[in-house]
Amino acid sequence: MNKISLVLFLFTYSLFGQNSNSTCEILFKINTLIQQEHINPKPVNDSLSAYVFDNLMNELDPSRNIFYKSQFDALSSKYRLHLNDYILKKDCSFISEIKALYKTNLERNKLILEKINKETLDFSQIDTIRFKQKKFSFYVQESDVEKVWRKKIRYEVLNDISGKSKNLDSIKNNFNSLLTKSKKTIIDNELCKVNVLIKSEKPFEDGLYNIYCGYFDPHTNYFSNDSKSSFVSTLSKEHLSIGLNVSLNSKNEIIVNEIDPNGPAFKTGKIKKGDQILSVSNQKETLQVSCASIESISTLLGSELNTSITLTLRRNAGKIFKVNIQKQVLKDEENTVYSFVIDKNIKIGYIKIPSFYSDFEGRSSKGCAQDVAKETIKLMKDDIKGLVIDLTDNGGGSMEEAIKLAGLFIESGPISILVDNKKRLSVINDPYKGVIYKGPVIIIINGNSASASEFFASIMQDYNRALLIGSTSLGKATMQTIAPLEKNDDQNFVKLSISKFYRITGKSHQAVGVIPDVQIPTIYQSVFQKESEFPTAIPNDSLNTHVRFKTYVKNSLIDELAQKSAKRVAEDPYFNSVKVLNSKIDLVVNKSKLEIPMTIDSIFEEQNNISNLWEEINNFDTQDLNLNVSNSNYNKSLLIIYPSEKEYNQMQLDALKSNHYLDEAIRIIEDFKALKRN
Repeated sequence: MNKISLVLFLFTYSLFGQNSNSTCEILFKINTLIQQEHINPKPVNDSLSAYVFDNLMNELDPSRNIFYKSQFDALSSKYRLHLNDYILKKDCSFISEIKALYKTNLERNKLILEKINKETLDFSQIDTIRFKQKKFSFYVQESDVEKVWRKKIRYEVLNDISGKSKNLDSIKNNFNSLLTKSKKTIIDNELCKVNVLIKSEKPFEDGLYNIYCGYFDPHTNYFSNDSKSSFVSTLSKEHLSIGLNVSLNSKNEIIVNEIDPNGPAFKTGKIKKGDQILSVSNQKETLQVSCASIESISTLLGSELNTSITLTLRRNAGKIFKVNIQKQVLKDEENTVYSFVIDKNIKIGYIKIPSFYSDFEGRSSKGCAQDVAKETIKLMKDDIKGLVIDLTDNGGGSMEEAIKLAGLFIESGPISILVDNKKRLSVINDPYKGVIYKGPVIIIINGNSASASEFFASIMQDYNRALLIGSTSLGKATMQTIAPLEKNDDQNFVKLSISKFYRITGKSHQAVGVIPDVQIPTIYQSVFQKESEFPTAIPNDSLNTHVRFKTYVKNSLIDELAQKSAKRVAEDPYFNSVKVLNSKIDLVVNKSKLEIPMTIDSIFEEQNNISNLWEEINNFDTQDLNLNVSNSNYNKSLLIIYPSEKEYNQMQLDALKSNHYLDEAIRIIEDFKALKRN
């Protein structure tokens, strides 16, 4: 370490030492709360220490270009198996040491990037680049750090240039002119990221807290007041919002793609579709989009504590302007139950449940279950002969709403067995007597169906109240609550797992998922991360007891319906095409990337293959199935009263016309009607 670096290290170490006590106090309180309330508290031992250390180092240096191997080895020897001892003694000196070294190395990287920015990059040398693997070791030697950074910048520049055109000859002919602009863009972004990390304290602390929580299970997390507010707002269909929908383009720029005409952003009269968001500010903190994480931008925008937001935007790659927006309570269309009538041989109802939202802020008594009840009644007035409930990509939400929803479709009886953190068993019973709808029900799930949606689907499956189709769900059968670290602490919270749910059969879908009666392939099926793939997932188990309940139809009828459906699915050209596309996705996503030459030809080919696959996915066959989809008569009248909702309603309606899973669900209902007649 040179003299300047040593002075900087000692200076920053003394500054960070002042804050480590408060950090350690929070960490100690997190552990105390988890040990008291968690469903499966683990001992604070060497295993925890190794997990926290390894994941902290991975989070701080995911690309392995910050810490030298010698530094990592020294820290590992000193702390990897001893963090537990430090935390229990409330000695967080390790935080000061790791953070000081981290920031010293960031300052070093900043100087290296500024140096490379003044140099001419050499693309004539023969070299290769390797990609990050799951067990990517710390390898950088002090003497090689500049070489590593030059290679990274050269690759990023080549990768950026490769995306400028689909014509390789055109890229080669204009390489030098493209190089100047790409190099500036890449290095400016890297410098921006480094500067943000140097100046910021929060990501390190919050990251450490979350890693510690994650050791106990994947769904136990630390929340600051901001992140808690943002999380809660996602579980509501009405929340404070600026009224914009945005998307990432191919350059990872945030682009405005939809403006709610009822929202505050629209009312400013200054923002247009296609504008690029450059920065986001809550008057206390400003995040530059090009170098801030999507998570941090999302939290800043989503937090209901940030009622006033200032956006810096660029229009048509030219004029830059600022707009201040005061949030207002808006209905979240994408997070709201909706329904349609489908008329194909028989008339059936379709209900989409995007999430199990509830009114956590007390603005109304409305929730997901009540909205499903309303939509069901509307559909019944149109004389439907069956009902399809779509839970695809439903990540869960309020368990109370899931219990209420199950009660709407089950006559009476037990619906689940709950085990709390004291290992006490209790039976959850149907909260309502009677059912809202007596006809056949099909439920569609996929790998993104999780938590409350799995809970509801499993109840309907166990009672033979619905036949499930699609792909196996995530596999989360635990319940979380958000608790403050201490009684009067309104700044620090932990969302922790306090209960486990078991099916009325005594079995559990924890870590294995809810398995549909008919397995139907879905795009990205093997890419969806499953609960079992999280290293700290609570393992699957079962209870020796189960409760008495009566199924709605015989198992033999469910089996016959499933066999007929499975035969159709196996012969269906669309679903077989999905399998072929999934195999291509698997090759790109799951295979280990070997080293590739650092040449424009090789990198263009690599990027072009990914680009072609992405285009194939976007253009995947969605031919119109001639499904006659329409609004219920009641909803047609509502659209006359609320014409602003017509556009979004039409988008939802059009998407269903080519939904092959819905088409198969209708066929199963037809089979059910035929078998019942016989």
